[in-house]
Amino acid sequence: MSDLYMMVTIADRSCGKKFTSLYEEYGVHVTLSTVGSGTAVSEMLNYFGLEKTEKVLVFSIVTGSVWKEIKKDLQKKLKIDVPGTGVAFIIPLSSIAGKKPLFFLTEGLNFKKGEESALKDTKYELLVVIANQGYTDMIMEAARDANAGGGTVIHAKGSGMERAEKFMGVSLVNEKEMVFIVVKTEIKNDVMRSIMDKAGLESKAHSILFSLPVTSTAGMRLMDEEEIERETEKEEV
Repeated sequence: MSDLYMMVTIADRSCGKKFTSLYEEYGVHVTLSTVGSGTAVSEMLNYFGLEKTEKVLVFSIVTGSVWKEIKKDLQKKLKIDVPGTGVAFIIPLSSIAGKKPLFFLTEGLNFKKGEESALKDTKYELLVVIANQGYTDMIMEAARDANAGGGTVIHAKGSGMERAEKFMGVSLVNEKEMVFIVVKTEIKNDVMRSIMDKAGLESKAHSILFSLPVTSTAGMRLMDEEEIERETEKEEV
């Protein structure tokens, strides 16, 4: 999608609120946060005078113009360029499933839908499903019905979920699951449609779904081989 990105922030867990508060100043009200841990070696931590701490990962949707403004304040107000403070980066979105989720995720960003991402020739895409906790099986069954492979799940806490009723007519709980599924670009729309039909907003999962272009992969040979087998079976029939 034109000028729309997933912003990923990784910072010390104790500083998570500072980052999300800054984002809200720029209209970024919907965020998903989860916890991880840093892997810096002890020599590096000692060099910077740091201790090994838990990290917070924050996922948000932003426009390119909003990102430029946020980036300035990350550097000026939160001193993100100081080693050990954190890191933030953006990944271009290629699509969001449905108008209502699009309006929900981009409220306050002055976003106008344009052409699809310039990264149109990618062989794979990463589907990101945001859903109520406990419905991963429902989501993955729907994905597999459209020939998707496996997925990876992380637990997250959402903010701005109370705004969902305004845009989508449903109430969303704060406790969420994020499901990441890599699929071939040619079946992306089928997989997204299957998930939204069987585990979408009308289901108990209340899934919101978008996709990110994948520019290069390793370890996907099995998926390619399975596709060749399916094509061979069709030719034999």
